[in-house]
Amino acid sequence: MKFTAYILDVLTSSVYPARITVEGGIFKQIVPIMVDGETKVDVEGLMLPGFIDSHIHIESSALTPAQFAKVAVMHGTTSVVCDPHEIANVSGIDGIEFMIENASTVPFNFYFSAPSCVPATSFETSGAVLNSDEIEYLLQKDEVVALGEMMNFPGVIHGDKEVLKKLELARKYKKPIDGHAPLVSGEDLDKYLEQYIVTDHECSNFQEAIEKKQKGMKIMVRDGSSAKNMEALFDFTERINYLKNQESFGIIPSEVLERRIHSPIFDFIVSDDKNSRDLINGHLNLSVKKAVELGIDIIKAIEMVTINPASHYNLDAGAIVTGARADFIIIDNIIDFNILKTYVAGECVYDGENVLFDAPDVETENRIDAPKKTAQDFDILFDGDECEVNVIECFNGELLTKKATAKLYVDNGKVMPSIYDDVLKISVVERYGHNNVANAFIKGFGLKKGAIASSIAHDSHNIIVIGYNSEDMAEAVNTVIENKGGIAVVSEDFSDSLPLPIAGLMSNEDAFVVAKKLRQLQKMAYALGCKMDSPFMTMAFMALLVIPSIKISDKGLFDGDNFEFMDVIID
Repeated sequence: MKFTAYILDVLTSSVYPARITVEGGIFKQIVPIMVDGETKVDVEGLMLPGFIDSHIHIESSALTPAQFAKVAVMHGTTSVVCDPHEIANVSGIDGIEFMIENASTVPFNFYFSAPSCVPATSFETSGAVLNSDEIEYLLQKDEVVALGEMMNFPGVIHGDKEVLKKLELARKYKKPIDGHAPLVSGEDLDKYLEQYIVTDHECSNFQEAIEKKQKGMKIMVRDGSSAKNMEALFDFTERINYLKNQESFGIIPSEVLERRIHSPIFDFIVSDDKNSRDLINGHLNLSVKKAVELGIDIIKAIEMVTINPASHYNLDAGAIVTGARADFIIIDNIIDFNILKTYVAGECVYDGENVLFDAPDVETENRIDAPKKTAQDFDILFDGDECEVNVIECFNGELLTKKATAKLYVDNGKVMPSIYDDVLKISVVERYGHNNVANAFIKGFGLKKGAIASSIAHDSHNIIVIGYNSEDMAEAVNTVIENKGGIAVVSEDFSDSLPLPIAGLMSNEDAFVVAKKLRQLQKMAYALGCKMDSPFMTMAFMALLVIPSIKISDKGLFDGDNFEFMDVIID
């Protein structure tokens, strides 16, 4: 294939016309040309490297890798570095092998990290455990380019032998180590970084990110469905104050400061978790536009999803240069940023209207081994007229929670939620055959009646449910059990569900079918009073114990600051 086009060169931050030859899926030759009256450029629009999402969990889209690829190429994404620890917590090595096999069936670049924390903690029940021997097996695979996010930061800081062994293996096989250290600072951060953990995607404010950056970490700016940290990390008030502080040292002149303001301090833009409802509307293309709207230089924002992740993970992608894999996109212009065509290894996979490949249906063993529940399973009992309880307080667009308390009325020995104070019941039902049920209270969801439940509950993916009354909570959980996984909304007025038969996490359907059903369920949750933009994804993170400050597992209410269980009822 030979053609002429205007190239956006992320290596020199410039645009130039060139004659391009692609052979065997790589850029064989790129020759800059002069454009005059006799020389015409064949390609309308601007040629960019294909986008790379350097940290994402495909399972959170509720799609198989192949189905994910079909929608991602529509938005200019040609590569992802995905951590399959969601399915690994359910099915172990078999689940990871399934992801790699399914990914290989489509023209798209799936790179994987070896899940470092399966389970994330010892304070929950998972479907599998990956020890250091299994991590070594994964690190030897060509498809595996990193050790996945090290969520067990207490284990790193306190020298857990098995944790340190996994980190040592990553260094042995020369694979970078991804981090996960929300709010870790000072000496604890220093101990974490002694193990050569080099990235972090959990920064929720500018000062946290700057400390980590100054200590050598590469910062991933997250723009997902539930967690959206871009506004905080690209806060120009914070950036200007930080740079002016440097100017005050008399080292950086003001004119240099002005030029630096619009250059990003951080390294990558990532999704982490993206549901199909959001994914059909856009992926990194929308994140780049959002970064520009927040004041980041457009070419620098593009570098955060192309050459930066490619260089870090040693990927054969990320720039339009001779000898590189011919993954590229054509956009209309640098302002509107509409994707006109997407190419993977020199082959057009999206022509502006149609995706030019199919995704196969798959079969895989599921893991829902839980008996049906009754309303009594979700009752919290107390002998008295009222009691004070610990409460998970959650916030829209945030994974971090706060510890709160509430005084609740007791009716016939049952502690009752309060719709007036927005205090609802939250429960986790273990689904791997041990029959654990843990109950607590949560504030911030806004439900006035009914219940919502899901078998997506990071990271062990037990069944999580939030509701106003125990009867609806039991019905919602039982719907998920009957469907062998999925999402359910239940109320006295209406009920519906989305089955997720692949590991209780994914569907065989394409993104638009899944998104349509997810949109219906979300509207139903809103009708019940829910205040969350992404209620099911936010609910899923209420079981992720490694995110402060208070969460819940199938074993009980958990204090994420002190890494120990806590009582629901305060004595």
